[in-house]
Amino acid sequence: MSKKPNYSYIGIAFIVLIFGIIFVPRIAERISNNDISRQESRSDQKRETPKKSSDLVFIPNNGENRKVPNFAFTNQDGKTITNKDYEGKVYVIEFFFTTCPTICPRMNRNLIEIQNEFEEFEDFGVASFTINPENDTPEVLKAYAEKYGVTNPNWNLMTGDKEAIYKLSNEGFYIYAAANPDVEGGFEHSGNFALIDKNGFIRCRVVDGNPIIYYNGITSESEKTDEDGKLEEISALKEDIKKLLTE
Repeated sequence: MSKKPNYSYIGIAFIVLIFGIIFVPRIAERISNNDISRQESRSDQKRETPKKSSDLVFIPNNGENRKVPNFAFTNQDGKTITNKDYEGKVYVIEFFFTTCPTICPRMNRNLIEIQNEFEEFEDFGVASFTINPENDTPEVLKAYAEKYGVTNPNWNLMTGDKEAIYKLSNEGFYIYAAANPDVEGGFEHSGNFALIDKNGFIRCRVVDGNPIIYYNGITSESEKTDEDGKLEEISALKEDIKKLLTE
């Protein structure tokens, strides 16, 4: 007794044959013309954020580029913050104290303005170190942060061992800070900001052939110049933060 042909298998075989005749040559042609690889390349380019080196320079010291020293202090929320917490972030460093009656309020108003301009950048932050840790407890720093409008989660106001803070300021950054009972407020310090890149290196722009190293944090953009006629540097700092964020 003869078997009946299996029409389902015949149908499948016919479809496969038609697919091979029509589509295989087209796929082979696309591969030979690199169309597929070009499309994949374009997709990869869309996913990648373009990176480029900026014209901001490193600060040499004893044959090496100056980098943020290791530190560990307590922030306004009572958490221990170290330099490791800033890895992968562009940030600004300042030294201040909450009872400062002179330059600190001006400095921190400028930092608030910078904070607000970069509020959409998760990789931007600020590191503020008090030079009066005996008074500036985490609770005091918390109230100060709320008073000025600190909202950036990467802005840490830090307190801790006084000697360690002064060593970080004077020897780590060469940003002057000292207790002085003869001056208003009992402390004196520089009004400069340091700009740090994502790898922890101090960076700055070059003006008239020389690196400025630090940025004047006292004079605001609206003031244009300080009492000596020197141009403000907050606008330059903003421009340079943008450059480092795209590196």
